Amino acid sequence: MERNGFKSDDIALVVPHQANLRIIKAMQERLGVEDSKIMVNIDRYGNTTAATIPLGLRDAVAERRVKKGDLVLILTVGAGYTTGGILLRWAY
Repeated sequence: MERNGFKSDDIALVVPHQANLRIIKAMQERLGVEDSKIMVNIDRYGNTTAATIPLGLRDAVAERRVKKGDLVLILTVGAGYTTGGILLRWAY
């Protein structure tokens, strides 16, 4: 975010990989993002591996937690502890 000139307050929603709630909370603390801006659905589906991000985005849309023009941060973790993230403007 910093490299792109954004702060935590600019983020409308964070959709993290849903492997572990403890990891999600640690990421949230590091980013300084309030609870309402974190998409959490691990309590409903468990760790859905590769489907984590699409399910999180679908739930965010269904719950009207994201709207056109919102800044959305997507973070994921993969096998061998590879990581990835993308910062995007929601276009719907």
